[in-house]
Amino acid sequence: MSVVAVTKKEFLDAGRSYTFVGLVALFVAFGVFFAAIQWIPNLYRTAAGDRSTLALLNSMRQPSVFFVPLIALVVGYGAIAGERASGSIKLLLGLPNTRREVFVGKLVGRTAVVTVAIAIGYGCAALVAVLSYDSFALAEFVTYTLLSMLYAAVCISIAIGFSASTKSRYRALAGAATVYATFLLLWDAAVTLLQVVFVGYVVQPGALPAWVSLLKYLNPSTAFAHATIAVIPDVRSITMFPYLETSFWVDWYGFVVLGFWTLVPLALGYWSFSQAELE
Repeated sequence: MSVVAVTKKEFLDAGRSYTFVGLVALFVAFGVFFAAIQWIPNLYRTAAGDRSTLALLNSMRQPSVFFVPLIALVVGYGAIAGERASGSIKLLLGLPNTRREVFVGKLVGRTAVVTVAIAIGYGCAALVAVLSYDSFALAEFVTYTLLSMLYAAVCISIAIGFSASTKSRYRALAGAATVYATFLLLWDAAVTLLQVVFVGYVVQPGALPAWVSLLKYLNPSTAFAHATIAVIPDVRSITMFPYLETSFWVDWYGFVVLGFWTLVPLALGYWSFSQAELE
């Protein structure tokens, strides 16, 4: 076998599972719901670009920030830890496959599963919009879909990193749950607490220290929002996201942060997996 063979096995196994069917159903329901409500508040009347599409993207953004990583972490956390816990990892490595091929194949296969689910779900949303909106900016919607896939890949990379670093499925699950809670629930609260302790609760415009802003920007969900604005600038005119104005940050740096959260967990996870004694 090879990376391609492992990837194909992962994808086919997932495609025959109820998990994949459930993922597709969830993304279809998620996308179609926000496309169907067609709610465009008066706030958007002065927005640049196609207001219908921008309103749809803004409606989908916050659920995407929470929903996409949840699904990605659930799909990815057991990729390698599950094989090690059941003992099937020895069979997989004896076909033969190298640990690198297994690691990369698992990563690509699990990413492909979530990517296809997003493509189907968002595609259904686009179909509703094309058929029912007065106008629809398909290029912007496709760009946002690709960014959502990138965001999912980042989260799967984190989950695979945890999965590769432990032989316990439960530890991998605990790691994925901790990551989700930290990024989506605790990060901003922790940064705000540090700001209150070291700077103060009320900060004058332009007086916020750069290190506080940087900590906020290092959250991958925040990086995803900035990356979206970097390639779809019109989103900024309607977003409710509290962007920080600093002299050192530009929106495309969001891609740098997403790259960091992709490469570092994968590097650490692969190193741990390559050194582990498989029982």
